[in-house]
Amino acid sequence: MSIKTIPALQPHQLSIQINRNILNFESSSELQPYNGVLGQERAITAIQFGVAMDRPGYNIFVMGDQGTGRSSYVQDYLKSEAKRQTAPSEWAYVNNFDNPREPRVLELPAGQGSEFKNDIEKLVDSLLATFPAAFEHPTYQQKKAIIERVFNQQYDKAIDAVEQASLKAGVALYRDAGAISFAPMKDGKPLEEPEFALLDEETRENFHNTIADMETLLNELLIPLPQWKRETTLELRKLNQETIDSALQPLMNPLREKYAGHKGVNEYLAAMQQHLHRIVISELTDDRLLESREESVKRTILEETYVPNLVVNRSATSGAPVVYEMHPSYANLFGRIEYTSEQGALVTSYRKLCPGALHKGNGGYVILDAEKLLHEPFVWEALKRALISRQLKIESPYSEMGLVSTTTLLPEIIPLDIKIILIGSRNTYYLLQDLDDDFPEMFRVLVDFDGYIENSDEQIYAFARLLHSRCMEKNYPSMTRAGVIRMIEYSARLAEDQRHLSARIGDIFELLAEADFTRKLASDNCIDAVHIDRALNAKEMRSGRIQKEILADILDGTTLIDTDGQAIGKINGLTVLSIGDSSFGAPARITATVCPGSRGIVDIERESNLGQNIHTKGVMILTGYLGHKYAQEFPLEVSAHIAMEQSYGYIDGDSASMAEACALVSALSKIPLGQNYAITGSINQYGEVQAIGGINEKIEGFFAVCKARGLTGKQGVIVPHSNVKHLVLKQEVIDAVENGQFRIFGVKTVDEALAILTERKVGELSKRGTYPRGSVNARVLERLREIAEIDDDEDDDEPAEKNSKADNDKTEKSDKTEKSARSRKHLKTKKRH
Repeated sequence: MSIKTIPALQPHQLSIQINRNILNFESSSELQPYNGVLGQERAITAIQFGVAMDRPGYNIFVMGDQGTGRSSYVQDYLKSEAKRQTAPSEWAYVNNFDNPREPRVLELPAGQGSEFKNDIEKLVDSLLATFPAAFEHPTYQQKKAIIERVFNQQYDKAIDAVEQASLKAGVALYRDAGAISFAPMKDGKPLEEPEFALLDEETRENFHNTIADMETLLNELLIPLPQWKRETTLELRKLNQETIDSALQPLMNPLREKYAGHKGVNEYLAAMQQHLHRIVISELTDDRLLESREESVKRTILEETYVPNLVVNRSATSGAPVVYEMHPSYANLFGRIEYTSEQGALVTSYRKLCPGALHKGNGGYVILDAEKLLHEPFVWEALKRALISRQLKIESPYSEMGLVSTTTLLPEIIPLDIKIILIGSRNTYYLLQDLDDDFPEMFRVLVDFDGYIENSDEQIYAFARLLHSRCMEKNYPSMTRAGVIRMIEYSARLAEDQRHLSARIGDIFELLAEADFTRKLASDNCIDAVHIDRALNAKEMRSGRIQKEILADILDGTTLIDTDGQAIGKINGLTVLSIGDSSFGAPARITATVCPGSRGIVDIERESNLGQNIHTKGVMILTGYLGHKYAQEFPLEVSAHIAMEQSYGYIDGDSASMAEACALVSALSKIPLGQNYAITGSINQYGEVQAIGGINEKIEGFFAVCKARGLTGKQGVIVPHSNVKHLVLKQEVIDAVENGQFRIFGVKTVDEALAILTERKVGELSKRGTYPRGSVNARVLERLREIAEIDDDEDDDEPAEKNSKADNDKTEKSDKTEKSARSRKHLKTKKRH
């Protein structure tokens, strides 16, 4: 096997091949717009099933990569389906007059909630106009006067009787602001204090006794006074209730008739009328309050007491709700209870209940980001409870933890009829499947968005139509045929596969916007391939600072990378660096050294704790490959060290295992490797080369170094043959290959890579189990045999050393010498076999 038998890849193998006959247009304006999501038939079928399946537990999990259009398509589809569905009920919280801490909830048909609220607000206006005017009516005043007159007559009759008795006893009775007092009289005139003091002791004593008798008589006659007051109060209360009922009848009857079919509303109206008996007297007719409270204050009191809190309001023609909650916190999902501060205390009422996304989406659909949802405390468990119980409750999770010490509310529970759509990554879906036993029962529908689109004529034409639709939607000018083809090539580059286009439509649309920007700068009429290339170059320049610095270090010799000549145990590997949203390739020197010993292959990266698990696995596979290929007749007793030079960060991945294998073979055989090549690929234990990722960036990274130093036509890259279908290289690389300035080889085995790197026969194992003389593999076996013989000689020297230490005991020395001789004879016999 030699380099002549391994042909380099041809230019047409380096990028996607498009059937340009199907793009038979000059401008995208000739195409029909594309509606829907491109290349996601599986996802479309699944979402249709999930939406149509009206059973508990059939909530939907949408998974896929960002930028595939999953969120926008799900929202658009749900909105189109929701329009054909009946609008669900509205919900309003009202005051519970018996227990204000437990507000009641009213269910109203769609469109009637706001109407009911307006009716109650009009009722408040009517109440302010009716009261206290109803109590100023002559009929009320006349009835009130009659009740008060009866009381006054009873009271006056008792006072008159006491007054007559006091006059006969020579005592005067005085009435002063509701208080009654007595004074002594002489000659029909009350006595003043000085005059009373001039009377003799006996006369004064008689007057005191008489006044005491009069006070006793007064008390006896006024014993029924509390009873008279109670009777009067009851009569007045009855009169007030009759007056209020009489005034409320024309206000409440129309509402009862209007909402006769709603049991909950009628019950609320009845309770409201009973409560109005108290509120009207205490807030609207009390003479002490009329002077201090303005009408706005009284209006506020009535509104805060009677006007419904419409937490869910929707039109009768709006269809089922579709709610997307960007920030799925506990309060934003389940609602919250707000508080106001009054005189240093936090107070609340049913009017402070705020709805959440589940209230707004009840009867329809709620879309949530799975990752954001899982990051919020208490939310996931609360959502599961709500879906399982099918009940929606407004409460604060912090009150149960004792973090809220003020009085709170316990609103009535609302029945929950909803379909949840979670949108998240594949990792999140599988994590929930593994760790949460309830998840499979609650989210039974999986909508899986593919990460790529098949490269078929049908999909290529649909892709062109999709670009045209985007241009129309964003008011971009039309695209040329060359521009559409360039966008298809870019999509294949994102997919890293000639057989596929990327399903990350968001990235495609982002490039389209940037290409339109470059078109505007050039004052062109259409978006062409040149504008797309300029946009890509500009993006690469914006994020290419580190890549430029790495290239500069290589060119000035700071980082040791050769692009010509030969060296033993040295090879150019290829790496990919990802920083932010950009990734680029860069070559890295891999070296290997070999010496006699028994440590096996030592991964310096692992020993220094820089090699990660997959990289370590690759080195262990390399050990298995060398043992399988070269250590069938004798042990692999070598100490080999492998390192990725000038690397000071963590290293992961097994894509360097083929380069490490070639470097080790070179170090063992002492055959130099061409430094004009860079190599990448992983291997298995049988030396078969396996595909790796980032193939395009790796090739372009080494090409950039060769181009900067000058292309010689001998430089190139060796990649796995299974990666050829993943090649979507830049046009400058393809042009260099076409002009014979750069070469790319696809190999299937390590031996093929060695044939290119050494430019000599590698050698295949014959039926006799030997390799051709002078071949690479034969040289490796010879070197391994030499090392093994060195180890054997060291073993032979050990008995002699022991014998020299026992010179004082001749018998023991003789025995050991004899044993040593037998041992050497036995070893030599084994090597010959």
